[in-house]
Amino acid sequence: MNKKSVVYKASHSIVKILTKAVMLAASMALVTGCVWKPDLAPAQLQHWELPTSSYVDLEGLKVHVAQSDLCQAQAKTGKENSKPENIVLIHGTSASLHTWNGWVSELDKEYCVVRMDLPAFGLTGPYTNSNKRYTMDNYVNTVIGVMDQMKIGEATIAGNSLGGGIAWLTTLRHPDRINRLILVDASGFPFIPRHIPIGFKLAQYPVLDPLVAKVLPKSLVRKSVESVYADDSKVSDDLVNRYYELTRREGNRKALTQRMRESFAENEVAQIGNIKQPTLILWGAKDDLIPLDSAYKFKEAIPNSQLVIFDNLGHVPHEEDPKATVAVVKQFLQQSK
Repeated sequence: MNKKSVVYKASHSIVKILTKAVMLAASMALVTGCVWKPDLAPAQLQHWELPTSSYVDLEGLKVHVAQSDLCQAQAKTGKENSKPENIVLIHGTSASLHTWNGWVSELDKEYCVVRMDLPAFGLTGPYTNSNKRYTMDNYVNTVIGVMDQMKIGEATIAGNSLGGGIAWLTTLRHPDRINRLILVDASGFPFIPRHIPIGFKLAQYPVLDPLVAKVLPKSLVRKSVESVYADDSKVSDDLVNRYYELTRREGNRKALTQRMRESFAENEVAQIGNIKQPTLILWGAKDDLIPLDSAYKFKEAIPNSQLVIFDNLGHVPHEEDPKATVAVVKQFLQQSK
């Protein structure tokens, strides 16, 4: 028996064991009805809309967008010389535009800040075309499509995790639209995670799709959020509830399983060195999902870049300590004008 056969059989056995374990746990829980959670219709989640929320129509997909008051003010005046700078914020896997709340409260007095729920997440939900894949290319097109619809010519783009990968790929594909780049524990270079949220693990196995689409213990959501924080005490019940409810948005769980089987633009990683825009790289030293090694690779690859490491933060430093991280961002924005 060759090595590949051994690896395949071992992997297949692990999946079978995991499937049986999950099925058993789900069956026991179903008796009490504690984990069988159906999808929630968008109308049931309207309380997660923000005062500045709106929906941008992209080929029938209603992309949930929030913009700061300065964006609306500039749209009314239409005066080019009075327009504030634009900042576009892109969240990571299983997150939503709410992850940037702390940053926005510090930036919205000086900048037009636009954030969106990516397809498969938040209030946006899945693509209306069921054959459309959740590829990095399609996500880049979504970002540019929103910018076009909102008449945003140039912008600083910032992204965390998956959103960081989308941010640097957008910068490569549309350099005329991006004037600065901010990467927050971004995807891109190959990495070996020290820990993967269990929800991400389950989403990788098609045989578990029927369960993943309907079974969602809140305790699993809490553990997933805690795994991307360095300090579990910062993971409040309200925070867990937000992730929990938005994950249950109609179609999101099925779309997540499809997204987890797509790549992270590995073929374009070799081109990262072509990024010329001023770049700020922020990283949590206690990131167990995308370890610190990736931060140094981005710093080495991007010529005009600077790296700031936060010793006591995890994979979502912008959410875990928004004040400390946005202070560095504000300084970067001022220095790179």
